[in-house]
Amino acid sequence: MHMADALVSPAVGGAMWAATAGTIAYCAKKVRHDLDERKVPLMGVLGAFVFAAQMINFSIPGTGSSGHLGGGLLLAVLLGPHAAFLTIASVLVVQALFFADGGLLALGCNIFNLGMFPAFVAYPVIYRTIAPAGVGQGRIMAASLAAAVAGLLLGAFAVVLETVFSGISALPFSSFVLLMQPIHLAIGIVEGLVTAAVVGFVAKANPEIIGVPAQVRAAAGGLGFRQVMASLLAVAVITGGAVSWFASENPDGLEWAIKGVTGRDELEVPKDGVHGTLATLQEKIAFLPDYSFGKPAGNGPVSPDVSAHANPATAPAGDGRLGTSVSGIVGGALTLVMAFVIGFVLRRRTSS
Repeated sequence: MHMADALVSPAVGGAMWAATAGTIAYCAKKVRHDLDERKVPLMGVLGAFVFAAQMINFSIPGTGSSGHLGGGLLLAVLLGPHAAFLTIASVLVVQALFFADGGLLALGCNIFNLGMFPAFVAYPVIYRTIAPAGVGQGRIMAASLAAAVAGLLLGAFAVVLETVFSGISALPFSSFVLLMQPIHLAIGIVEGLVTAAVVGFVAKANPEIIGVPAQVRAAAGGLGFRQVMASLLAVAVITGGAVSWFASENPDGLEWAIKGVTGRDELEVPKDGVHGTLATLQEKIAFLPDYSFGKPAGNGPVSPDVSAHANPATAPAGDGRLGTSVSGIVGGALTLVMAFVIGFVLRRRTSS
């Protein structure tokens, strides 16, 4: 659900940048005062985990489409909504700057769509209502499914609105939304299952992370905090470095919906003005464009990948698995450092 600049006008992109910047400032203030200091390193580890997970496109049977984990709900459950928003922002900034995944003009839209709805709507309103701290795996599963579906559907609807209000791609509202909502319902179900599995593991291994009192953890046994972080980090490295080789070659939900409306694989990106300037800047910064050693394909003056969410399985010939592995490991490391530094700096300012 990463939007490319081909979908967004400067007015809409600028407005969403402003909304996202304001939300980041608000979250930074809350994290400065409220975040448990032990969760600062967890921000980095989970950021790396979500980065790696987003590289895995899974096929949606019978559609010719694919989806990938958004990660916002998982982050909100394990970190709280404010730290979750900062962490998903770190993931998307690294993707856009260094891998040309998602446009720079559309970056505010992408952070808002993938962070705001899971963290500040689906998690507090749905997940916490169904599965307060300390409940069993069945309630966690139900809450994860309901909240993941709701968060993705709201995010997908926001993509439609931002695209239609931009008015530069001529995508009609009714046709676009009728394709976007069902495909993201299916993607949301898979995300809910993955979220439930990870949260269930953490709940058994170290219930304190999700708000269960320390005495409950002591009674339940399980792993220490560092062991949980090490386990998540190991999964992130394996996922980004090797499992990403087997990502689906099908277009993701946004690409699939746009092709269903337009019948075309490509959308023209304006070559001048803000679009051209940001495309040129992104090409200069991205050192592993499209998660490969090849030439960027997602956000130049003409966009072959309408969502600019590159699929490692479709990297240019000759790039192969090495580029994918390097991208997964380097991207995860950059995200880990960025998210950790954000949390560390905010907590240190509070201590000072």
